[in-house]
Amino acid sequence: MVLKGLHVVLEDQVIYGDVSVEGGFITAITESNIPETDEVFYLVPGFIDLHIHGSNNYDAMDPHIEDIEQMALSLVKEGTTGFLPTTMTQTLEHITQALSNIALYHKRQNPLASQVLGIHLEGPFINIEAAGAQPKNCIIKANTDTFKLLEKASNHLIKKVSLAPEIDGAIDLIDYLKSKQIVASIAHTKSDYKTVKKAIEHGVSSMTHTYNAMTPLHHRDIGVVGAALLHDEVLAELIYDRIHVSKEAAQILYKMKGANGIALITDSMRAKYMPEGLSELGGQKVIITKTDARLEDQTLAGSILKMNDGYKNLIEDFKLPLYEASKMASLNPAKSLGLDYLMGSIQVGKCANLVILDKQFQVIQTIINGKIVFGGTHEHTHI
Repeated sequence: MVLKGLHVVLEDQVIYGDVSVEGGFITAITESNIPETDEVFYLVPGFIDLHIHGSNNYDAMDPHIEDIEQMALSLVKEGTTGFLPTTMTQTLEHITQALSNIALYHKRQNPLASQVLGIHLEGPFINIEAAGAQPKNCIIKANTDTFKLLEKASNHLIKKVSLAPEIDGAIDLIDYLKSKQIVASIAHTKSDYKTVKKAIEHGVSSMTHTYNAMTPLHHRDIGVVGAALLHDEVLAELIYDRIHVSKEAAQILYKMKGANGIALITDSMRAKYMPEGLSELGGQKVIITKTDARLEDQTLAGSILKMNDGYKNLIEDFKLPLYEASKMASLNPAKSLGLDYLMGSIQVGKCANLVILDKQFQVIQTIINGKIVFGGTHEHTHI
């Protein structure tokens, strides 16, 4: 397969030319002169969503492997080639069932669907006072032995854990996660800066949906938000639907951390791709509009954001070069999972996980491991 006559978004520049694919891998990148035409198509690395609960009326907590498959099939429409299905705070029985179900699907993944790269465990080890849309009655103390049971149920597929560092047992659990090379991420927290700093020293390397459900920046205690801005070693997740975080707050994050310090996520729930009306999250009623998803008390209940729309928002609002947006949407997530040798950028030798976008950043075609999984044969794709 040769993808011809495209604006190819590399790690640090955009070139015009062709990309050759063979055996599921990128085998050559050839630069050529840009023709005089108004037609523009971009070739970008496949998006990797580190934090996503659901899509297309399916959820990571649903009980059947077909539910995970249908969720994964829907994500190729937005250019997501890999993702971490994300669980939420529920009873340990329910979480265990969900983890074993995802692990079963992972063994026999549909090659035409977005790839499950691991599992993101969000909760139940969080602060009840910062629960957000997580059911309060299922929140528990951090406990390494409890986590080991969940880890076993997932067939050791858990790659990221979102937790509050100030709750009992959290620091011990963070130590364990670091020893297993599992990303420890701060979430749903009322922590002060001193505790966050200690957690970072013990191995925390991520902030979950930065700004949301965490202590804000204050001039006498910079809190969790301040820690996200101050510590370069911490990757900041960002839901950039322009609802969860204002444009100005996101700009401050970008100004402080740069493109290397942010991971674009959707944190989307099952109502993505569904019509307006009622949905559910963790057994709670959710009201869906054209723009957002909220509980009955108006708490934001995840998003209905698509990765290509978040990518577009970043480029439009921050006037970013496409390669910087691709760092946030593809390379940084791959790096955080230790998979950047294989995916996350367009480079000879890496997997051919690629997306063709038009100049409005709509997905024209999605390719996973050299297979067209969405969009059919495109005029620039020669097989």
